Formats: sequence, structure tokens, C-alpha cells
Amino acid sequence: MDLNALTLLVEIVDSGNLSQAARKLKMTRANVSYHLAQLEKSLGVQLVKRTTRRVEPTEVGLRLYEHGRNVRNELAAAQETITSLGQELRGRVGISVPSGYGQMVMSDWMIEFKQLYPGIVLDVLFENRADNLRDEVDIAIRVIQEPPLSVVARSLGDVRYVACASLDYAARHGLPRTLLELRNAPVITAGVMGRQLRLAAYQGLERQEVMLEPTLISEHFPFLRQGVLAGLGVGVVPDYVVQDKIASGEVLTTLQDYRLSIFGTHMYLLYMPNRHQTRAVRTCIDFLLAKAGRSALPPAPQAAPEAAATGG
Repeated sequence: MDLNALTLLVEIVDSGNLSQAARKLKMTRANVSYHLAQLEKSLGVQLVKRTTRRVEPTEVGLRLYEHGRNVRNELAAAQETITSLGQELRGRVGISVPSGYGQMVMSDWMIEFKQLYPGIVLDVLFENRADNLRDEVDIAIRVIQEPPLSVVARSLGDVRYVACASLDYAARHGLPRTLLELRNAPVITAGVMGRQLRLAAYQGLERQEVMLEPTLISEHFPFLRQGVLAGLGVGVVPDYVVQDKIASGEVLTTLQDYRLSIFGTHMYLLYMPNRHQTRAVRTCIDFLLAKAGRSALPPAPQAAPEAAATGG
């Protein structure tokens, strides 16, 4: 059994089907199937179980896959060491970040990283997809409640939602003091167009839910920020969206006794455990973890009672 046969098996198991493996290996599906059959014949054991849509490794196939993956990663690491001797850090890092958090928090981090390592090519995708890491993505940043078991998840901290509004809105309409009042207010938040949004509110060990019908909806948090500042309603957004305006007093918060949650409550850095990480990728992971550890936001200041109580 040679290295090419091991590589073939690793790509098949990683891809989950023969067609995807064929695209990665730049072979036809029939050719991949033939070489897999030849490998199984030479070893005298079945390595994968085939279905109409997926292939799953057998017990023997899984052991051989793990061995092949380790060999491939060691060879890649050795090649990288040889080519990088005496040179600045180079390589490509593909990063997928949420559109809002990526633009409003991580953009400065990634610019700084690029300044520190000009030889690294950064390929940054601003998106809100929740699927697994694709081939072109080495690192994904996601807001989820529980990370998939198939990936390595490193914590970047909690995501805290705040209910907030501009000074102008508070002066004209007041701020909601209860979840029922929030439900009846014009809400600005992320959600699915045409559908109610379930907001979870925690007070100690007690959990309440309220169904919201937002009047301004977008996955693009910078746009929602503009809506809040324009006095169009009560924002239910992550604190980083308006943190600077809260600090300056231009935006007031309410319902501070509740911990609010929509979609997820935690930010994770995700990467695949079975994919070789170049020095560039490892360096970027360490850099982002260090940045996230230093960027924990202080608690949002509460609205002044007289301002919050102002109606209109």
C-alpha cells in the first residue's frame, strides 16, 4: 500500500462521498471507485460502507484513515518547514465571520494581523451561514448554543443581547419596562422576514419567552444600528453593536434584569480536527483567541430612571 492509496482513502472519508472526493483529487468518480476497490482487494477487507449518498468507514477503514491522516499531516508539516526556512511567515488563511461581528469587532483585528504578517494571504468571508467548514475555510467564527461534535470549538466568550433605544425614541415613547411592553414596541432585530421571533429572557433560574414581531429586520447588524440611532424603535441586538453609543449616552438600555438571548448565546472559533493546520492558520487562531480574551466588554450602563420613564 502506497501513499497515494492512503491519500485516496483519507479524501473519501473526509468528503463523505465519492463524487466530492473525486473533485478534490481531480479524478473521475469512476476512477476513485476503481482505486478504492483495488485498495480493498489488496488488503482483503472492506474499508467503507457505501450508500446512495454517503460513505462511512468501517472499523478497519477508520483505523487506516486515522493513520493516513496523520501521515499526510506530518508530510505537509515537513514540507512547510522546508519551504519556510529563513523566510517570513507565509501561506493562506480562509476565515468565515458573521457579517455584523466581523465588520464591527473583528475587522480591526484582521487588519492588525495582516500588518503583522504581510506574507500571509487573508481570505475573509463575511457571512451568516451555519454549515460546517468548507474546503476554502480554515477558521469559522459562529454564534451558536452548542458547537457540533465534528469540529474543534474554542470559546470567544458570551454574546449578550441588550434591549436599547436612542435618546430621541426614549423621550418620545419611553422605554419598555416589561417583556409584554417590549412585545408591543416596534422592535429592531435580526430574524426571519414574515415570521415571529422567539426571544428567551432569563432572570436568575427563571426562563421566560416572548414572541416578537419586529418592524425592522436584517441580518446586517450595522444597518440595525442605524435604525436604533435613527429612533425607529427598540433594538434587541448584541451589545457590541451599540456599545460605544451606550457609553456616550446616545443610546439607553432597558430590561437590564434579564439576560436576553436570540439564536445563540456564545461565540466560538471553529476549525476541523482532521485538517492539517499550516503555521499561518495556527498563528491566526492564536492571534484571534488572544484578541477575544482582551476585548471582553464591560457591563452596559443602565438608563437614567428619569429618561427611561419619559413617555410621549
